[in-house]
Amino acid sequence: MYDVVVIGGGIIGLNIAKILKERYKELKIVLIEKEKEVGMHSSGRNSGVLHAGFYYTSDSLKAKFTKEGNKKLKEFCKEHSLRINECQKVVVAQNEKELEGLKELKRRGDKNKVLLEWIDEETLSKEFGEVRTYKKALLSPTTATVDPKEVVYKFQEVAKNLGVNILLNTKYLYRIGTNTILTNQGAIKYGILINAAGLYADKIAKDFDAAENYVIIPFKGIYLKDSKNSVALTTNIYPVPNLKNPFLGVHFTLTVDNEAKIGPTAIPAFWRENYRGFKNFKLDEFLEILYYETKLFLTDSFGFRELAFEEMKKYKKNYLLSLAKRLIKREDLSSFDKWSLPGIRAQLLDKRNLNLVQDFVVEKKNNTIHILNAVSPAFTSSIPFCEWIVEEYFNKL
Repeated sequence: MYDVVVIGGGIIGLNIAKILKERYKELKIVLIEKEKEVGMHSSGRNSGVLHAGFYYTSDSLKAKFTKEGNKKLKEFCKEHSLRINECQKVVVAQNEKELEGLKELKRRGDKNKVLLEWIDEETLSKEFGEVRTYKKALLSPTTATVDPKEVVYKFQEVAKNLGVNILLNTKYLYRIGTNTILTNQGAIKYGILINAAGLYADKIAKDFDAAENYVIIPFKGIYLKDSKNSVALTTNIYPVPNLKNPFLGVHFTLTVDNEAKIGPTAIPAFWRENYRGFKNFKLDEFLEILYYETKLFLTDSFGFRELAFEEMKKYKKNYLLSLAKRLIKREDLSSFDKWSLPGIRAQLLDKRNLNLVQDFVVEKKNNTIHILNAVSPAFTSSIPFCEWIVEEYFNKL
């Protein structure tokens, strides 16, 4: 019998288990992960960017936790001698309309008390010679990059050292009664269950009569890599995003290994772990996701048709490169010649209005807590977000 069972060995599940053990040393906690390692999905396949927190409306949980999360995750990395590339970020405009978009980002940043600096073309050229913009750009000094796998592995090590029992190759199968779950390794009895299962969070939640109005729709993200950074990239370069959807557009990322990347895509996937070919294909997932993606296509909710067509075009290397060339002065991007490991975004869809949910979503049901939408910038926000989950949900059970 465990006091707490946490499902999911990503950045959120590991953080929750760690925080609970730090605060309540007497608790007997087990974390189960279906894969052979932690962080094998979103937490280990993301860009590693530590976002600053200026994209989000001030009333959102993302705004509440991203700025603090950036600071706390940097502190965690420094405390444990993990690599950080303090490479900053520049958001650029293409025209007058996008310049208005930059002004909206600055307004949001000011409301969220996030440091942002206006930078004109001349100064931009002196400080970041490779970057192209129209009249002005926004500089985010606190944006940085880390190695996401390195970070997740360290959280695993810290949680284990605190006494969290981490069971790998242990897959949740179904619920038995009110205080027992069945896994492929046998039954586990618990007092409180916390579901941080990422791509399968909604499925598991439904076993506990939660997530009634939601379903996860997966989107595939892939980057093109220049492993030698032949373009001499010195900072992250982002376009003005379409704030009606949760994707930030094709951009340049500089990793801790000084590797330059272009991407990511946000291609609608057809099953939850639709990484390559038909690997991990599940017919029931395919039919469910196809049903909702067809509804989105027919209703054109949030401009899904244009998004789907636009994203499918990004499978063509030349098209992806053409989008990237808008952000940089260099014309020759042939050094971007290898595709990265694909990642899947576990994006929550509200079935009531067919809109993608922009903010984090957590639901409590009886003695269970379900983290249903923990998409970007959940990695950056993970420490304060998980502290909030413990304070607002766990402590009130």
